[in-house]
Amino acid sequence: MTKTLDLITIGRSSVDLYGAQVGGRLEDMGSFDKYIGGSPTNIACGTARLGLRSAVITGVGDEHMGRFIREQLQKEGVETTGVKTDPDRLTALVLLGIRDQEQFPLIFYRENCADMGLTVDDIDPEFIRRARAVVATGTHLSHHRVEAATLKALQIARDAGMTTALDIDYRPNLWGVAGHGDGESRFVESAAVTAKLQSTLHFFDLIVGTEEEFHIAGGSTDTIAALRAVRAVTGATLVCKRGAAGAVAFEGDIPDSLDDGQTGPGFPIEVFNVLGAGDGFMSGLLKGWLDGEDWPTALKYANACGAFAVSRHGCTPAYPSWDELQFFFKRGIKRPDLRNDAELEQVHWATNRKGDWSTLRTFAFDHRSQLEEMSGYTPEKGAAFKELCLDAALKVANGRGGYGILCDNRIGRSALHRASGTGLWIGRPTELPGSRPIEFEPDLGDDLGGLREWARENVVKLLVFCHPDDDDKTAKMQVARVKRLFAAARRNGLEFLLEVIPSKVGAVDDMTTATLIQTFYDAGVYPDWWKLEPFKTDAAWTNAVNVITRNDPRTRGIVVLGLDAPEDELAASFALAAKQPLVKGFAVGRTIFGDAARGWMQGQMSDTEAVTQMAERYTRLCRIWDDARRGAQEDAA
Repeated sequence: MTKTLDLITIGRSSVDLYGAQVGGRLEDMGSFDKYIGGSPTNIACGTARLGLRSAVITGVGDEHMGRFIREQLQKEGVETTGVKTDPDRLTALVLLGIRDQEQFPLIFYRENCADMGLTVDDIDPEFIRRARAVVATGTHLSHHRVEAATLKALQIARDAGMTTALDIDYRPNLWGVAGHGDGESRFVESAAVTAKLQSTLHFFDLIVGTEEEFHIAGGSTDTIAALRAVRAVTGATLVCKRGAAGAVAFEGDIPDSLDDGQTGPGFPIEVFNVLGAGDGFMSGLLKGWLDGEDWPTALKYANACGAFAVSRHGCTPAYPSWDELQFFFKRGIKRPDLRNDAELEQVHWATNRKGDWSTLRTFAFDHRSQLEEMSGYTPEKGAAFKELCLDAALKVANGRGGYGILCDNRIGRSALHRASGTGLWIGRPTELPGSRPIEFEPDLGDDLGGLREWARENVVKLLVFCHPDDDDKTAKMQVARVKRLFAAARRNGLEFLLEVIPSKVGAVDDMTTATLIQTFYDAGVYPDWWKLEPFKTDAAWTNAVNVITRNDPRTRGIVVLGLDAPEDELAASFALAAKQPLVKGFAVGRTIFGDAARGWMQGQMSDTEAVTQMAERYTRLCRIWDDARRGAQEDAA
């Protein structure tokens, strides 16, 4: 059978609510960041980020949190065929906090949760056999129902000649040998747990755990004795994690000292958060193991992935991409607190962004002053018209990818909020229209704290009227404000689009915009997107593209703006821009909505007529762009 998957994990999934405040008690946490969690779910995501084709078998509730897990898995590239939606059970929740370097309190809300509702009937043999390996975790051996489902998956894998792995993943309170308030506990002796684990260890080719986890699996608090007890019932390779001392692998007999096992290089970094570190370690280990690397190399991957995990907030969000891991190996450790390494964090951010925006055709109706100046305008009419703009955008997109909007929160709030979840790319402006130097929309607040309220799919858009010949005071003020907004966007997990328009300020040549772009990179601003004027020459485009790729080869790309140009002028500018692969599309507004807005505001056009006209113009621009891109590709070939 053709193997379309590298591995399938099976077991728990949850929504992790991580306390945003560090250094306080969980009792005192005032806000939480939401991530997906659960060891098998984390491992599926961690291995997918490293380039493996991963899937997970788990259960989620038929509610918002269940849909969140499913959608996040899909964004991470994890196949969700094996994710069961349980109509009778709720998705598991976990509350977690970072108290200090030693204390990481957590509470599991898993009473009869959805992933504990998995049964043998949920295990599809054909789905299992699509993979090269099955990876189980210990928690799903703790209850007879999910144990039966797990063992069925493992038996199918063994019968099919597949490889299997176990992350012991011992949580005493999930086995019923510690209380609800002891979620942080990693070891409580239990002969019953030891017996249950030992009855299953023969199913595995690889078994991974901390020293304490091997203590429970082997029934002894002497690590060597415990490992030998495990070896007595399984021929699996045993990988023992030793915290700061790294990890060791044993393929055969257990020696007298842990130091005699196979090892990989470690990475001395600051420990910030141990929660989820083992799942990061397992992800790196599985990458090396399934790629056929030797154990020192696989352990190198594992140790590095674990290092990333303990240095960042959250579990899955902390794990590296394959490109990030290679960058880390090549460059080395610049500072031990990896989360504060700006260069590394930029690679982490850029290589783990979600969504395919290789083409971006954007209907821009974030205009405020232009509408407010129209005859017949009222705030109510403005809001209603922007709803019509959204209707036109959705009509053209028709559920397909590669389409977007720019919409504001002042006049267009209802349209902006309705756009969420539609699949459109959504950019949202932050600048006061026409301001120079930059001033921000009041709803952002003096500290830009308003970004905390933004939907995570909104892209922070900032327009700057600037020029290389600006006086020193103006230039420094504008760069400082751009950097401040960029930092706030990153802090809130929002992508950032920077639009620069020098032609409204002074004369331009083929180097004007390229010079401005370099100025912002020199200040430490790395936009996910650039929005640039339609240049008149190939040289101007080449100069701008070169400076972007030299500073940030992982940028999302460029969109070209319209400046209220007629369609024939836009067609010419698109043809020039489309020669550059880094230009992903356009963001055009008044060319699409200008006539409809003026007519509709004065009662000369109905809702339907306005939507129809805007949809037709937007469609024509999309076709013009697609034709320009196709022609450029043909010429290049």
